[in-house]
Amino acid sequence: MARLINVGFGNVVNSQKIVSVVNPDAAPIKRLIQTARSNDSLIDATQGRKTKSVIIMSDQHVILSAVQSETIAKRFADAYYNNDQGENNE
Repeated sequence: MARLINVGFGNVVNSQKIVSVVNPDAAPIKRLIQTARSNDSLIDATQGRKTKSVIIMSDQHVILSAVQSETIAKRFADAYYNNDQGENNE
């Protein structure tokens, strides 16, 4: 079952395809963003705000988010924890 994670401003991603959530300030990540932009595999979900995290997907897409990496990680963990609890109670 696909679980969708809110990455800010009503934008959601399939949590099963997330490989990594990283800070955008490192030089290798900046190069990754430029490469994704030139390959048309960059998705900007910041709604014009500052990029605070970069989500790398298993299908080679790169998603920019205005939400902190820690917040996305917590939402990811909450989605799996809450869903697992619900499945055990049924």
